[in-house]
Amino acid sequence: MPGTMSSDAPSSSGPEFYVRGANDTEARGPFGLEQLVSLAESGQVTADTYYYHTASEQWLTLESSEELKAKLWPEKKKLSFKQKEFQPINQEQKEGDKPITVQEFLDAAEGRTDETKGKKDVHISMMSAAIWGTRSAAIICLISAVAMALPSIDVIMSMDPAKLLEKPFAILGVADAVLGVLLLLGVISLYPLVRFRAVFGLGFLGLLFYSTGQPTAVMALAAGSAGLYFSTIFLSYIPLGVATLAGLGGMAALATLSIG
Repeated sequence: MPGTMSSDAPSSSGPEFYVRGANDTEARGPFGLEQLVSLAESGQVTADTYYYHTASEQWLTLESSEELKAKLWPEKKKLSFKQKEFQPINQEQKEGDKPITVQEFLDAAEGRTDETKGKKDVHISMMSAAIWGTRSAAIICLISAVAMALPSIDVIMSMDPAKLLEKPFAILGVADAVLGVLLLLGVISLYPLVRFRAVFGLGFLGLLFYSTGQPTAVMALAAGSAGLYFSTIFLSYIPLGVATLAGLGGMAALATLSIG
């Protein structure tokens, strides 16, 4: 999930949504449901647009939620117009009132004024941490790919299926490289697969290293696998930083042992 987020204060209470396109590097929001409906009507969001689902901590397409899809793109109904009395909503400015500038409005929305200081939406920091978690998991996977694939690089370059089957570490290294690249591209739907990779790597490779008398490799693998797993879970900076350091350090140590 690369990139940064832009923030717009929702105009009404209720659920808030962050959205991004499939190839976007920047998430937009938070938007209230009414704002999301307006974006759908203007074509700025489509059924393929992703929104952040806080319960599952994943980016899902809008069309995957039947409730959202029904509200954003309701079935066409026959429209009838009923004349209503026009009522102005703007109140007359009182004497001595200072007009609000656009910059002051944006500062208030982002919690940078005296009145709104300390009230910044926690979802913004969570989303930012999630982005860095995705990047950390990608780098950990790429370092793991080096550790697994480099000793058998000649076999990988030969593209001989028979030889590759004799080198399970090489196959795992190629898989790690693919996962790393996809995570850098922001494909966070792979999170369950990344977590499975972390658990599988710790169990399978840990048993191999332990049975061959390599305790240092086992410890490095444990740290790297734990860091990879938890970097896809934590949404606050301190635990995410610990997980990232453990993952990078463990996989880097494993790569050093593999090259040596």
